[in-house]
Amino acid sequence: MALVQLEPRPERKPSWLRVKMPSGETYFELKRLVREHQLHTVCEEAMCPNIGECWNQRSATFMLLGETCTRSCGFCAVHTGRPGPIDEDEPERVAEAIATLNLRYAVITSVNRDDVLNGGSHIFAATIRAVRRRLPDCHVEVLIPDFKGNWDALADVVEARPDVLNHNLESIDRLYDRVRPQAKYERSLELLARTKQLDPAMTTKSGIMVGLGEDMDELIHTLRDLRRSHCDLVTIGQYLRPSPKHLPVVRYYPPKDFDELKRQGEAMGFAHVASGPLVRSSYHAADQASAAQEKGRQ
Repeated sequence: MALVQLEPRPERKPSWLRVKMPSGETYFELKRLVREHQLHTVCEEAMCPNIGECWNQRSATFMLLGETCTRSCGFCAVHTGRPGPIDEDEPERVAEAIATLNLRYAVITSVNRDDVLNGGSHIFAATIRAVRRRLPDCHVEVLIPDFKGNWDALADVVEARPDVLNHNLESIDRLYDRVRPQAKYERSLELLARTKQLDPAMTTKSGIMVGLGEDMDELIHTLRDLRRSHCDLVTIGQYLRPSPKHLPVVRYYPPKDFDELKRQGEAMGFAHVASGPLVRSSYHAADQASAAQEKGRQ
C-alpha cells in the first residue's frame, strides 16, 4: 500500500495570535452604518482579526463591486461565484458613509470582477472622486485587483489620484498555483511597476502572508522583487485558515521572525515595513502612509 504524504501540521494556535472580541461605541456605530447603506467591508468578509481596533480608530476598509468574487484563491474567505450586475450608485453610498463617520483614513478594495472587461476600475475611480468631494481631508488608499493585466483599467484608477495604491502579492512565486490559481506573480509585480510609470510620485504598497509553506529565503527574495518593482510600503502577516475548506496553515511564525523580515525589508529601502503576526494589508494603514510621506520629505 502506497503511503500518503500528509502536509506538516503546525502546533495549536500560539498565544500571540489571540485577539479581543470587537467592541466600542465607534465600532458599533460603523457596523450600523454599513448595514443601513447596504455596504460591504473586507473587515467582515475576510474575518479580519483587527476589526475592532481599526473601526474604533475610525479606519475602515470598504469592499466595492458586491460580495461575490470571480476567483477562488485558496486563502480567502470571500464568497466565490457568479456576481450580479455592477451597482453604479455604490461610489456615492460609500462616500456618504465615509463622510457620515468622518473617517480620517479609508481603504477601498473590491472583489475580483473578471466578468467585466475593466474589472470594475471605473467604480474605484468614481469612489475616490466621490470621497474627495464629500470629505476632502480624508486620505484614500485603494487595494486593487490585477484587472487581468488591463493597464488602461489601472490608469483609470491612478488618474483618480488615491493617496496610496495597494496591490497585494500575497505569496511567493512557487506557491502561486495553490494560493492564487487565477493570478500571476509577474503580472502583480508589473502592476506595481506600471503604477510608478504612470505616476512616479504615487505611493505604492503590497502585502504578503506567511505560513503557507514558504521559507525565509523565499520571503526575502519576494521582498526584493517588490523593491525592484518600486514598491514603497509592505505588510507581512500570518496566514490564518478561514475554514477547513481553505489551505492549511503549515507553520505559525514566531514574532522574532517577523522582526527579522522587518529588518530585512527596511535594509532594502522600503519606506515602511509593517511586519507582525496580526498585521493585515489595511492594519494601521494611516500610520504606514504617514511614515512613507515623512521619509519622502527627508
